[in-house]
This record gives sequence, C-alpha cells and structure tokens, in this order.
Amino acid sequence: MRFFVRPIHLLLIAALLALICAFAALHHFRWIERASFNVERWLGGPLPGAINLDSYQVDIEAQVVEGLDDDISALTFDPSRKTLFTVTNQRSELIELSLQGTILRRIALVGFGDPEAVEYISPGVYVITDERQQRLIKVNVTDDTQIIDAQQAEQLSLNFGGRSNKGFEGLAYDSTGKRLFVARERDPMLIYEVQGFPRGVSDKPLDVQVTQDRRRDAGLFVRDLSSLQYDERSGHLLALSDESLLVLELDVQGRPLSTMSLRKGRQGLSKSVPQPEGIAMDDDGNLYMVSEPNLFYVFRKR
Repeated sequence: MRFFVRPIHLLLIAALLALICAFAALHHFRWIERASFNVERWLGGPLPGAINLDSYQVDIEAQVVEGLDDDISALTFDPSRKTLFTVTNQRSELIELSLQGTILRRIALVGFGDPEAVEYISPGVYVITDERQQRLIKVNVTDDTQIIDAQQAEQLSLNFGGRSNKGFEGLAYDSTGKRLFVARERDPMLIYEVQGFPRGVSDKPLDVQVTQDRRRDAGLFVRDLSSLQYDERSGHLLALSDESLLVLELDVQGRPLSTMSLRKGRQGLSKSVPQPEGIAMDDDGNLYMVSEPNLFYVFRKR
C-alpha cells in the first residue's frame, strides 16, 4: 500500500518549518526583546535620569590610529592623565592614546597571553584581562614604564567554565562601590561583579567576592558583550555589543534605559562601525570607541 502526501500538506509542513526557523532567528538575535524595548521607549519617551544614548552624534568617525596595525581591543579613560588606554592582543601592548586618537606611548606586555580588556582603577593603577586564561591582572604604570611583566603583578584567576576564547572581554570599575565589572563575551553572556580585587592595601589578605545579577544578564537583548563602561555620575552601566552593533544603557537595577545604534545612518554615521571592541566615557560625558583593526571614534551629546 502506498501513501501519498498531498501538495497542500507539504505546503503546511514547509510553512511550519519556516515559522519555527523564523522564531529561532528572532530569539537568537534578540530582535523580539529589542523591538519591544524600542516600541516602549517610542511610546513613553526618555526615562528620567537616563543618559539617553540615542542623543549622541559621531564627531570623529573611523579615524585610523596611525602606527597601529594589530587588532585594537578595549578602551578606558584615565581622568588623572586626561588620556585613553587600550591593549592589543597580537603584539601584547598597553597603548596610551590622546583624546584625538593619536598614539602617545606604547608599553610591552610580557606573559599576558591574550590581553583583551583594560580598566583604569586609580592614578597609575589598571587592571588587564587575560581572556583565555580568565585572569585579572593588576598593573602599575608610571611615566617611565616601558615593560610590564605579568609574573610580577598581582593576579586573580576566575576560571568559570574552563578556558576558551569567549572569556573575559570587557571591564568597568565603580570607584565608589569598589566594584569591578567583568564581562564574559558569550556562551553564556554574563557580567560578574568582583569586590576585593585589586586590593587597596597590599599587606592585607585577598578577600574576593564574586556575584552575578542573573535577572540583569537575562534581559540583555544583545548577542555578545565586547566592552563595558561605568558612569560614576548616574551609576549606570554601558554595555557594548560587537555582533549587535549596539551600546546599551542599564540602570542600577540592571534595567535597559536607552540604546545607541552603530549602524550606517544612525548617530550621524556614514558607515556602520565594522567591529567595535572598546568604549570609554570622559568626565564631560563624551564617548570614545575603538574598532578592529585600528579605527577610532568619538561621540558627543547633541
């Protein structure tokens, strides 16, 4: 006995499969959550106390960092020097940049493996991540520093889920709460809060507490995390996503408040930012961004 599937049944099966694939894509790219947020903000307007990232416009766009060929990764603002610091993970360097994106000096990093993020802590003190080994490394930098050896630096290993190249991708520091935010890129995408590292007094024993806000992390409607920035004035956290080409503002409860798109035609951009890897904010609220392999951006509020 032979069984035949009618053409209309084949169409129904194909339509059902297409619907399942479409739903899976919407969930994977977080388009449903993002669209819901955009509609809510369009109907309700700006939220009180928000930074309102959508009001920023590009001022310096895709400027090549002259003298830099390696992949640039991460960015932090040093308020004591009024400069920026970044790292490269191929030649392993800590690089100081002017606020206009020119190289001021280069410091060799020895024994860092895969430096991926850098964060200013206090004058002359920074934390650098080793992504694959999931290490946080405290470094001290003076005007005479030319080489930094990881073996001579204070370190903290946080091995969550084994070593991978989807490890610690971004850092941000809350100087008031003494919290170091550490972003895991994805698989899974998480933001850890570390207290007790780096320690303020070197002769005291290391007392580290690591926490996670699962509700906040579950509400991140981006595909990955590339960089973080903590705004001391508002207490809000900025999360940069390379794959989503988006900057997301989160309040103290971890709720999304505003977004800034990095796609062509948004924020005054003539072209989409190709691969955003680092974001920083200065004392005046200006945003700085770097994109692989060596592009520099500045956004100012209008």
